[in-house]
Amino acid sequence: MKRIPEQVGRRIGIVLWIVVWAAPLLSPASAVLSRQVHPQAPAGAGLVLFVVLYVAVIYRAFSNAPRPARPWPLALVVLAGALGTALTAWYAGGPDGWLSVMLYVGVCGAATLPGPAATGWGTGTIAALVGIGLAHHLKPGDVGASAFSTLLACALIFSVRRMSGYIDQLRATRAELATAAVAQERLRFARDLHDLLGHTLSLIVVKAEVVRRLAERDPATAASEAGDIEAIGRRALAEVREAVTGYRSHAFTTELDGARTALAGAGVSVHIEQSGTPLPAGADSLFGWAVREGVTNVIRHSRARDCRIVVRHTDRETTLEIWNDGAGGAASDPGQGEPGQGDPGRGEPGQGLRGLTERLATVGGTLRAGPVAEAGFRLTVTLPAGTDPVGTAGASQPAAA
Repeated sequence: MKRIPEQVGRRIGIVLWIVVWAAPLLSPASAVLSRQVHPQAPAGAGLVLFVVLYVAVIYRAFSNAPRPARPWPLALVVLAGALGTALTAWYAGGPDGWLSVMLYVGVCGAATLPGPAATGWGTGTIAALVGIGLAHHLKPGDVGASAFSTLLACALIFSVRRMSGYIDQLRATRAELATAAVAQERLRFARDLHDLLGHTLSLIVVKAEVVRRLAERDPATAASEAGDIEAIGRRALAEVREAVTGYRSHAFTTELDGARTALAGAGVSVHIEQSGTPLPAGADSLFGWAVREGVTNVIRHSRARDCRIVVRHTDRETTLEIWNDGAGGAASDPGQGEPGQGDPGRGEPGQGLRGLTERLATVGGTLRAGPVAEAGFRLTVTLPAGTDPVGTAGASQPAAA
């Protein structure tokens, strides 16, 4: 069965609601058709025109999202109010039911006018209804009942109108949140993919250079290095699949082992120092990303021969330093877009350092990268004590919509 579009279904519901609400007008319509009012023709024409104006005003008020009042809709409301009041004043002394026309006069204003104006319109409508009823010497009980019904109808319509406006706002907000979630997920995926492939491809390039140099004079070693390239490629494929699902975990110890292998393959000696271990859970994953990015930059950009990785954990903060004796640019804070070893060719940080800075910012961490006074280049990552592991994981998890 084909589903009715939401907008079409809403319009059908409005029409049905208008028809049901028009039931009290059957009494004056019956009086006109049975010739109980005089003159009959003006009464019938006026009642038909009033119903048309009422339907137009209510349909426009509820078929679209709330919008500022404009001259011609206001003119319809005023015309409907004037016509309904005139019909009631002229024919209220005849058959019962004509006071109900004032209920629809009040509803037109409650459905269209802004809050204070709608309140004034409803008050004026009820006052006119009471005045007309007393002028025609109708029973006070009937006049009071009609006035009370008009008050309830105006309050109900105004409440429904406000609720409809809130629903439209919620739908718009939900659409904006969905768009923001998609943008956040794209950013996460781009950042993870860069961090994963940048490191792996750099290692593959280094291994491939070794294979090229050894292919003729040491085929056995070259074949072993080619096997390493195959293993690295398979591991990279698995990591990319995990990144796509959003559940890629970068444990610090795992990345540290990978860093030893990668640096050794690039001909860089590595020294690792750790104090105050074990690392807090919140720092483990972020330091894993930092080691991957720092080692990738050492292999790709530094032309270093020596690399030192130092981890310090105290009650106040946890710090990771990656130093190498290679070349570097001017000191930088990647978050500010200043120069750094991330992209020495252009004198500004690369995507990896910017992505790492964004990850750290989610948990209040900082990153500094730049040359040191004595020699070489240093990348420093600092995390405050009590880093939330949930927040850290969330830096590389897909955003929830």
